[in-house]
Amino acid sequence: MRKVLIVEDDKVLSLLLTKMMEKMDMEVIATVTEGGEAIRLAKELTPDLILMDIMLEDDIDGIEAMITIQKEDIKSPVIFITGNSDSYNRDRAEAVNYVDYLVKPISFSILKDSVDKLS
Repeated sequence: MRKVLIVEDDKVLSLLLTKMMEKMDMEVIATVTEGGEAIRLAKELTPDLILMDIMLEDDIDGIEAMITIQKEDIKSPVIFITGNSDSYNRDRAEAVNYVDYLVKPISFSILKDSVDKLS
């Protein structure tokens, strides 16, 4: 069973993503709302997948967090799930080797299609 770290500052969406992952037979090992905590847990738990929002509760956004995680040589793939469809954040995300960049709201089928890219 794949282990998933969810980094999302919206508690309702975090719960929804957890349910979607469980429906795909994936284990959500942690849900966090801050970039700093995401970095710490990625190092500690080495998830098989990270679902990452861009705007988070602390001063480290999701893109910065993933850049730091990848610099630590952690190979966890990431799917960005964000309300930010602007070119600024898309361009910044190019620094990260991401699986997909999804714009909220997302459906189960859209998320599943992204997760299937890992296979």
